[in-house]
Amino acid sequence: MIAVARAAWLGGVRGSSLQALASTQQVEQVDVPARRGAITDRNGIELAVSEPADDVAVTPYLVKSPLTVARRLAPLLDMSQAKVLEKLSQKGGFVYLARNLPGAQSAKIKKLGIEGLQFIPSSRRSYPRKWLASQVLGWVGTDGKGLAGLEYGRDSVLRGTDGKRRIVKDALGQPIVLQETERAQPGNDLRLTLDAELQGKVEDVLAQVGVAWRPKGATALVMDPYSNTILALANWPRVDANDRLGAPSYAAQNRAVGFNYEPGSTFKAFTIAGALEEKVVTPDDVFNLPPSITVADRQIKEAHERGAVDLSTTQILAQSSNVGTVRIGLRLGDRRFDRWVRRFGFGRPTGIELPAEESGQVLKLGEYSGSSMGNLPIGQGESVTPMQLATAYAAIANGGIMRSPRIIAAVDGVRTPTPRGRRVISSTTAAQLREMLEGVVTAGGTGSQAAIQGYTLAGKTGTANKVDPSTGEYSKTRFIGSFVGFAPARKPKLLVTVMVDEPQGEIYGSEVAAPAFQEIMRFALPYLGIAPR
Repeated sequence: MIAVARAAWLGGVRGSSLQALASTQQVEQVDVPARRGAITDRNGIELAVSEPADDVAVTPYLVKSPLTVARRLAPLLDMSQAKVLEKLSQKGGFVYLARNLPGAQSAKIKKLGIEGLQFIPSSRRSYPRKWLASQVLGWVGTDGKGLAGLEYGRDSVLRGTDGKRRIVKDALGQPIVLQETERAQPGNDLRLTLDAELQGKVEDVLAQVGVAWRPKGATALVMDPYSNTILALANWPRVDANDRLGAPSYAAQNRAVGFNYEPGSTFKAFTIAGALEEKVVTPDDVFNLPPSITVADRQIKEAHERGAVDLSTTQILAQSSNVGTVRIGLRLGDRRFDRWVRRFGFGRPTGIELPAEESGQVLKLGEYSGSSMGNLPIGQGESVTPMQLATAYAAIANGGIMRSPRIIAAVDGVRTPTPRGRRVISSTTAAQLREMLEGVVTAGGTGSQAAIQGYTLAGKTGTANKVDPSTGEYSKTRFIGSFVGFAPARKPKLLVTVMVDEPQGEIYGSEVAAPAFQEIMRFALPYLGIAPR
């Protein structure tokens, strides 16, 4: 009789309030994460994929025997028993035990039927090739948002739109009705221009550079100089994209676009390009060059001591003469020199589809001092990124056309267009420069160590002092060695840039970068079907 009376009171007097309470307790709205788009190489090899996962949470006060539960969960969560017990013992109604737990691992926990656990659908980003192009790809946070690299820069394309799911549970918390109120829209896939096999080879070569010269870092990229598509882009030290915290923070930087450095002698080609275009020199003009030259209060010497010599413009570039290049720069004049530097794209981003691209640093004409034309023409006093340098050299290689480089070949199967180009130098000047740069990679040239039997190559070495941040002056112990070149020399189909930051033991680009260039080219040319002459 008492039970009947209480039932009547609960149904009549408390009915409406209990119904509202039951509704809030038993109806749950949860997000359904969208599948993040995959990232593949040019041939469809998967570089970044998403797999089903769960966030595992717990309502601590519903766990009846925390110590027993901790003992059962610890090995399945890859956590210590003490850490799990700490989470199970917290006050409050919701505590995460794990985020983005792989589906197979989560399924084992579900089978335990532990009261108080909650499984929230999510997805887990995985990088099947681990190290490959990790600084290019970047990574994704626990909330599913891209945090670096293409994952960040193209997050809106890759991420998709989450859906909504309505779950109605019974009094015991078991789902009885599952409704999808908003369907999740998957993200778009990205197909890159990178070639996974070539990328792997370039990374192996940089690893050898790391062993041989113990540098602070190194970068290399391989480009088709006509379409400016990036075929490989590697950084050393390497980073496992599945364990990004296992490497130092600076290793995660994509130096190809995020590192500014003074280019040194690789910049001399652009000084000479401007002089040829302005017709203040020809390739065959001969200069009588003393051992040094003074510009205002600055004395410029050669990298290696010598007496007075007669060198043609072509020889000045092949032998990387500082004195000769300054003489040519003075003929060009500061105003025309500044115009040509900017015409080749220095001082602004290249426009490649990668985030955090630096602009480099180019001195404004009004800020030139009396000695500026003693250092700027030889690549001191301005800074570039490896991507800027490669893009500018591509204009020499392809006949005079500058265009933005690209690394995304297609979005969700739709090909991305090749960026429109603009002419920066005449085809005649470009051809002259290609022939002159051939001399760098032949006997007597500074890049002779880059030569490959059966192929004619063209390129330029670079060695530059780094500025010591504590003194503001050029360091005597910290250098950058580099090499940029293309092949075949007369009709280039491949361009490679190598930059080595603070090598130990040797400093010259001809020693630390040219052999790496050679090794990359030696593999890439036959691999891509580019026949010897």
